[in-house]
Amino acid sequence: MKRIITVQDISCVGKCSLTVALPVISAMGVEACVLPTAVLSTHTMFSGFTFRDLTSDIRPIMEHWKKEKFHFDAIYTGYLGSFEQLNLMEQLIQEFGQNDTLTIVDPCMADNGKLYSGFTQEFAFAMAKLCGKAQVIVPNLTEASFMLGIPYVASGYDEEYIKGIMKKLAALGSKKVVLKGIEFEHDTASCKNVSGKMGVASYDAEKDEFTWYFHKKMPQSFHGTGDIFASVLTGALMRGLSLQKAYSLAADFVVESIRQTLSHPDYNTYGVDFEAAVPYLVKRLE
Repeated sequence: MKRIITVQDISCVGKCSLTVALPVISAMGVEACVLPTAVLSTHTMFSGFTFRDLTSDIRPIMEHWKKEKFHFDAIYTGYLGSFEQLNLMEQLIQEFGQNDTLTIVDPCMADNGKLYSGFTQEFAFAMAKLCGKAQVIVPNLTEASFMLGIPYVASGYDEEYIKGIMKKLAALGSKKVVLKGIEFEHDTASCKNVSGKMGVASYDAEKDEFTWYFHKKMPQSFHGTGDIFASVLTGALMRGLSLQKAYSLAADFVVESIRQTLSHPDYNTYGVDFEAAVPYLVKRLE
């Protein structure tokens, strides 16, 4: 069985970060080991949440793993809350990410044209440096813009613009780029029938190859779906799926999770019912 380590915070209530990554990756038949960066009573959508920083525990945990000679088939990082944690992740990749270990960075720090609370442009550039150490990166268009230090363009862009963004991201050092949250207003040379749909694109720098996948745009967005996407992508890559099949499955699972959520009149507003969609995910893997 493949074994991965995922590094994220954990919210005791709230469907995001480790409370998503652990069950989803495990359901995909991959051993999911965790390195929690913080413990919160709820995720940050709630007011008055408690927060305990675990940064000081990361280095001792890594040292113990080295003594035990643990090997991980993949390292997958999600939300990281400080420059110190970014530096520790560079060390983690250096010490555990050699040879056949796949490194995946989801630069969770921004969406809808804005950085999350507490983050700065300087942090975005530091995150870009970490992305340069990874083999696969999974930003959305907002995060890509901040890491590249360019203005965020919400709409009206074309296929060549997206290709240019992905090439610039790959120039940071990552071999494979998966870019989320793409919406074309009109069909392009490569992307047909995109009206009313959301898209994911990838760029393989080694092959100089672009791929695309568009799916139904859901009527509502939810907290934590980016974490679900990255977790399914990681599990699928560990199961041997190609990059395009992996991110297509991830996108479809997010859509199915939202569909399951919206099917109930009293659905939770703080996250999607991804648990109800797990049978769909397992069946797709078969």
